[in-house]
Amino acid sequence: MQKRRVVIGLSGGVDSSVAANVLIEQGYEVIGLFMKNWHDTTGVLKADCPWLDDKFDAQAVAMKLGIPFHVVDLSDQYRKRVVDYMFSEYEKGRTPNPDVLCNREIKFDVFMDKALELGADFVATGHYCRKDTVVVDGKPVYRLLAGSDKNKDQSYFLCQLSQQQIEKALFPIGDINKPEVRRIAGNLNLITAHKKDSQGICFVGKVDLPVFLQQQLEPKKGKVFLIPDDSDLFIRDWQKVKVENPSDEALESLAEPYPFHPKYGKKIGEHTGAHFYTIGQRKGLNIGGFTEALFVTGINVDYNQVYVGMGKKHPGLFRDVLVVNRDEVHWVRPDLALEEGEKRRFLVRIRYRQPLQKATLNYRSKGMYIVFDEPQRGIASGQFAAWYDGEELVGSGVIG
Repeated sequence: MQKRRVVIGLSGGVDSSVAANVLIEQGYEVIGLFMKNWHDTTGVLKADCPWLDDKFDAQAVAMKLGIPFHVVDLSDQYRKRVVDYMFSEYEKGRTPNPDVLCNREIKFDVFMDKALELGADFVATGHYCRKDTVVVDGKPVYRLLAGSDKNKDQSYFLCQLSQQQIEKALFPIGDINKPEVRRIAGNLNLITAHKKDSQGICFVGKVDLPVFLQQQLEPKKGKVFLIPDDSDLFIRDWQKVKVENPSDEALESLAEPYPFHPKYGKKIGEHTGAHFYTIGQRKGLNIGGFTEALFVTGINVDYNQVYVGMGKKHPGLFRDVLVVNRDEVHWVRPDLALEEGEKRRFLVRIRYRQPLQKATLNYRSKGMYIVFDEPQRGIASGQFAAWYDGEELVGSGVIG
């Protein structure tokens, strides 16, 4: 019987290295494919040519495991689909998640096409998540599940995948915890066994964000305003959305970010561009002399203003409701999609590694309103909200 062929994205890290070995042990014909997605080191911290080092490590792993190794240059597609999007979002004062876009647009789209050209039956990655199949109305439906290692669960980064993408995907280490992955790599004498995990932007690395963004976004001096924690801005009747059937008007009003304005605060410093900041940010303000740390509570890119609050419990950092505009709602499980007017309880996270939060999703004419049981800190437009039913990731969307 002919073996089924799997093309695995060998990144030069320990996770994909062990994932390749697991596939071999499971009896697949395995091909390693390295993606060259970024080679500009502007703003990248402690990096001379990181992609080249990763390529050498990936090739060494392939040789050690005895599998074919190929390289594909996807840098043009990565720039257009991920990096340009990131610049555009920051310019609008939003906070994108390039890792989510990288998975949707590159790893499970362009890269998957390249893998299929190599005759792949499946495409595998080293993500800490799981997949299984259920039958609905006589047809297979693919479920995306959290990784068994709760400290490394990466399902959030895959929250924009479609059924067609998941159908062809394999996640060989989804049932293995990180220490075991490193132990396996050590036993195999893989060069990646003790390599540090990658950090920062997918395929770019850890960056000095303002320096990185200045490739396309110009610095522009502006004012920083301190908003007191007892400002009238924060007086909102949250109970209007905690009732059985909240009105569209209440949901829409309370999903709006606080309308910060200089009249509510006082100038305490200057910045080099509002588009370089994000909600909840602490570092990079370079303003001292206060009894508690300052955090960004709001930005206005049209007037180039940054608003801050003192202390990590400042009310300007918290909101109870967010909205995902109608055209941004994505269902990993379309068969579980809400109809307009419906509501349902889910577990929700708004950033990677955030503990899942209890919430009610209300689908209305303008989009999906997520009402949390408890106020959430640092809700930023442009980020992804992902909702789960237990350990299954059911849907997601860009926060408006």
